[in-house]
Amino acid sequence: MKLSRPARRASLVVHVAASAGWLGLTLGLLALAVAAATTGSAVTVEASVRAMKLFADWLLLPVAFLTLLSGLLLSLGTQWGLARHRWVYTKFWLTLATAAATAFALRPGVNEAVRTVAAGEGLADTTDLMMGPIVSLSAYLFMTVISILKPWGLTRRGRRLRTAARRPATRERVSETV
Repeated sequence: MKLSRPARRASLVVHVAASAGWLGLTLGLLALAVAAATTGSAVTVEASVRAMKLFADWLLLPVAFLTLLSGLLLSLGTQWGLARHRWVYTKFWLTLATAAATAFALRPGVNEAVRTVAAGEGLADTTDLMMGPIVSLSAYLFMTVISILKPWGLTRRGRRLRTAARRPATRERVSETV
């Protein structure tokens, strides 16, 4: 299945916008976590973790899944393919892993921080609160770099498909010259 040019462009715009949104949300989470960790004000800590909860509950997962789905559509609907190029394959698995980490580690961690602060216990360990956004941000920046540089070449499957696509063309050229 190949996407038409308008569909490919629309999908690319959605993917880039969703990816940038995910990156921006993560930067926002990191800023809020740093504010909660470095302030001496209980009010600022509570406001920071409540804002983090709002981001985590309402924005992160929809943006993560939109990024994943639009990337999947682009990979399957363009010449890049999902498993033809190592950089595409790497981005797919990293996006899947970071979306899963968002759902199963980051969100529960933020929810626990909100419960702790709401109970008046304060934040005992802010390292956990900052590590999720730091790891996510590192992954997103790495994925951005490999999207631009497109390193590592073809996968074994990609090389096999490219060779298979070239063979019939070679036979046709030989029969035309004879």
